[in-house]
Amino acid sequence: MISCQNVIRHELIGLDVLVSGAANPLHKGICGHIIDETRNLVVIQTQAGIKKLPKLGSMFRLILPDNTLVEINGSALILAPEKRLKRA
Repeated sequence: MISCQNVIRHELIGLDVLVSGAANPLHKGICGHIIDETRNLVVIQTQAGIKKLPKLGSMFRLILPDNTLVEINGSALILAPEKRLKRA
């Protein structure tokens, strides 16, 4: 089960997200639903459309399935998702 302690080793697709900090000030405050993820990008479905944001330099506030909020530095997520899931 996904929790605050192991969220980095879980699938992020399907979670609601808010960009709480970003190197690019235009990215701060973007919120929506994570629909895809690559090694360096998070793809978010927003009300304004699809946004592709870099992980590096971003802070993501995720809402877990049990409605817990967790904030993650995007640089901790830089790895291909399938490799990150296998990492201990």
